Amino acid sequence: MKFKEEGDTKIFALGGLGEVGKNMYCVMHGNEIVITDAGMLMPDSTLMGVDYVIPDYTFLKKNEDKIKALFITHGHEDHIGGIPFLLQTVNIPLIYAPNQAVGLIRKKLEDRNIQYKNLIVYDELTKVKFKNIEVSFFRTTHSIPDSHGICITTPNGTVVTTGDFKFDLTPIGPMANLHKMASIGKHGVTLLLSDSTNALNDGFSLSESRVDSALSDIFEKQTGRIIIATFASNIYRLKHIVDTCKRNGRKIAIFGRSMQNNIEISINGGYIKNKDIFVTAEEANHLPLDKVCILCTGSQGEPLAALSKIADGSHKQIKLQSNDVVIFSSSAIPGNAASIGKIINKLYLKGVEVYTNTSLNDIHTSGHANEEELKLMIRLIKPKYFMPFHGEYRMLKRHADIAVLCDIPKENTFVMQNGEVLSMKKGVIKREGLIQAGDTYVDGNRIGDVSTSIIRDRKIMASDGIIVIIASIDATKPALLGKVNISTRGFVLVNDNLELLTELENIARKTILAGLTKPVNYSNIKSDLITNIQSKAFTKTGRRPIILPVIMDIKQKKGKKKDTN
Repeated sequence: MKFKEEGDTKIFALGGLGEVGKNMYCVMHGNEIVITDAGMLMPDSTLMGVDYVIPDYTFLKKNEDKIKALFITHGHEDHIGGIPFLLQTVNIPLIYAPNQAVGLIRKKLEDRNIQYKNLIVYDELTKVKFKNIEVSFFRTTHSIPDSHGICITTPNGTVVTTGDFKFDLTPIGPMANLHKMASIGKHGVTLLLSDSTNALNDGFSLSESRVDSALSDIFEKQTGRIIIATFASNIYRLKHIVDTCKRNGRKIAIFGRSMQNNIEISINGGYIKNKDIFVTAEEANHLPLDKVCILCTGSQGEPLAALSKIADGSHKQIKLQSNDVVIFSSSAIPGNAASIGKIINKLYLKGVEVYTNTSLNDIHTSGHANEEELKLMIRLIKPKYFMPFHGEYRMLKRHADIAVLCDIPKENTFVMQNGEVLSMKKGVIKREGLIQAGDTYVDGNRIGDVSTSIIRDRKIMASDGIIVIIASIDATKPALLGKVNISTRGFVLVNDNLELLTELENIARKTILAGLTKPVNYSNIKSDLITNIQSKAFTKTGRRPIILPVIMDIKQKKGKKKDTN
């Protein structure tokens, strides 16, 4: 898209609107673009074989000469997970991030062998000035240390983005800087972008100190091993688990790569002090049961995570015992409830006691603001315009309604989609057009090479299977040589359907013989095979498997075969 007036300031999202994750927001003025966050989204069950979903970076690639810097609000995956892929696609001159996030980003880049030297640590006092844009920061409270909101000042007004936040008056870490938020609001804010994750939840969120107290009560009365599954990225939760173990004389064994990485970075950053409390799995197995705490991944029922293997009895180092206690210090991410339920059932079958977050056990709280906290943020910042971000559409809509309750005119609220542009000029904001935005799939080391057609084929193979037809021909005669072989995976049970498979072989043989013209048209033969075999398969079974014909010409050169697939 070409903007009509260089004098306007443009605000748009490449990810994070209509979804919980993939956060990426941009402010553009003239020849300057500043980016806030570069997150990723974990794929759902429909995106088979996809590892991550990241934003479409096409607009940034086309305008990379305008990019001044990427600013990170905090170190969670939905805000930093896309950085390695962004750096492989777009030239980012500078990345500013708080201390904890810098440690996580460095580890992420090392894992992918990406060299990047311009990673700068900022704190609440840092100010970054470009020709037309100035960026400053204010401390917030979240479930990870060093979380910040960002204030972006432009010639046409001030834009504030909260990042992920909550208001916790008795936090485990530092208090949010309410005074600085109020000061920013007093100086005048044109547009507020605010976290909508918990906009559907009434009241105030539970204080992290209440969770600390609840976990302490469980620790004090248990005489067996305690196994805790929580989010590896919830550093404050990990911190008070460490402190609780210290008070109760327990050593901690860590299981799960992401958990180990976050603990290591938190120790190096000074957020977790008691380094000597950690032991190896072998050491833990030789300690008295009441002196051991196992800290592991798998709170969302992930099949390959440590807790799932422990529940299955397949973990090489940890075997459940009847007096073990398992604590889920987390809440279910939407869509994961069934997986978590399966793990809990397996644990109960092993005879262990299980604690989950209920009205009776305050063993988890969210790092995101509930409705009353969202109102407080709006009252402190006092924006003229309001744009909810980081949430599904229903969350964004509810957050916009909350803003109206806080005296922001309805016409001054914008429930946006990724790629929609707001134009700000002399303190007035209006909608203005679209830029390219969407999803990019990452499959292993492939970025953007996984198309919707590939995903569709994977879904078909998962539900209807695949049929492979292998035939050898002599193209010089032309003639079919030997038998047509059919193999199948995920279509039907071979031993129970020999008659059907024989029928398919006969159809394939007739189709190939009918297509043996001189010269041989391999494309026509394959097309006819796909049509005829799929038609018969659907008639007999109601399924539409992927048909993969492999035609080999074995007379092209002496001693060589030519595969025409």
